[in-house]
Amino acid sequence: MTTPAYVEQGSGDTTLVFLHGLGGGHAAWKDQLPYFGTCGYRAVAWDQPGYGASPMVDPYDFEHVAGALRRLLEQLGGPPAVLVGHSMGGFVAQEAYGRYPHLVKALVLAFTSPAFGGAGGEFQRQFIASRIAPLDEGKTMADIAARLMPTMRGARSKAGGLEHAERVMANVPAATYRKAAALLTTFDRRELLPRIAVPTLVLAGADDRTAPASVMQRMAHLIPGAEHAVLPDCGHLGPMDQPDEFNQALRSFLERRVHRGER
Repeated sequence: MTTPAYVEQGSGDTTLVFLHGLGGGHAAWKDQLPYFGTCGYRAVAWDQPGYGASPMVDPYDFEHVAGALRRLLEQLGGPPAVLVGHSMGGFVAQEAYGRYPHLVKALVLAFTSPAFGGAGGEFQRQFIASRIAPLDEGKTMADIAARLMPTMRGARSKAGGLEHAERVMANVPAATYRKAAALLTTFDRRELLPRIAVPTLVLAGADDRTAPASVMQRMAHLIPGAEHAVLPDCGHLGPMDQPDEFNQALRSFLERRVHRGER
């Protein structure tokens, strides 16, 4: 099967693989790749299947998306990689670790959760309807991005960050967005958390209403030895909302927990 598309910057003994969210793509990490690429890391950002130049997988489920990530990690070669997952990318990171732990050196689960919604399925149905209805009404992805992204920013955001997030989302193919929105509602890896055995950073935004800091704190408590950090005044768009603060939190974690091999 075809390896997903990706971009990379820098070189080093540690490979960071950045996994984007629902409205994302590799361009969502434009403030991370050059930063970490000049800090002695090999920084890689993929396009999840169906995004950018990456071929779709069928069926579009977490097993096959994680399988695509496995192919990418194997092609990159070298030691196990650090997976940095934002929102949906955090789901993919957890799924990949659950299936292929030998390929993962550490986890950074940012603005995400261990499961989507509650029991019963009503929340999931409402989520899909709310996200897909605008497409059914003839709206474009640019229209959806302009409506949705401002609701996800925090009280303190980098100038231009919101506009960048909107541009990235506008470029997501509508067919992919439909599939990915449905994919999210199937995720539940809560049983995995106590079995995670690599250094893990759980990073939240104080203003994030999609993946609230309180939910992420509970998540961190279930992962042995995990660190939990909260970015003040930061919304769900963390890497684009507050890229400097995000980068500092990630770099600190890497220097303290990954390079020293601490648990």
